[in-house]
Amino acid sequence: MEIRRAGTVAELSAAEHLFDDPVRPEWAERFLTAPGHHLFLAYADGEAGEDGEHAAGAPVGFVSGVETVHPDKGTEMFLYELGVAEPHRRRGIGRALVLRLADLGRELGCYGMWVGINAGNDVALAAYRSAGGKDDGMCSVVTWDFG
Repeated sequence: MEIRRAGTVAELSAAEHLFDDPVRPEWAERFLTAPGHHLFLAYADGEAGEDGEHAAGAPVGFVSGVETVHPDKGTEMFLYELGVAEPHRRRGIGRALVLRLADLGRELGCYGMWVGINAGNDVALAAYRSAGGKDDGMCSVVTWDFG
């Protein structure tokens, strides 16, 4: 698996199957050019998934993040969304993507990273925990301390 930062609308369009809805070129362009917006794509290597899809070199996962700044806290990374194609789940792709975004956050001087999780999304919670996140116990927010 290879993880690369997305830089073009064409790359996002090629990964459209990973998103909830079709990629809108004008929104994709806006996301890619907005300061503090980041999106990494994971590409398959080796064999296709169990369903025969996602041959080597095809995008099989993504993570997006947005730097958020607050006057009294500084900058933290908001993990906006994580998606991995069904036949490629539970293989460490989500964990690797989260770790790559966390590494970027550290490189940019963020003091931490957080994500909101839908109640009952045990797959996402497992991926976030395996990447070092921890449930703060107060709500469905996972935090990373880069301290």
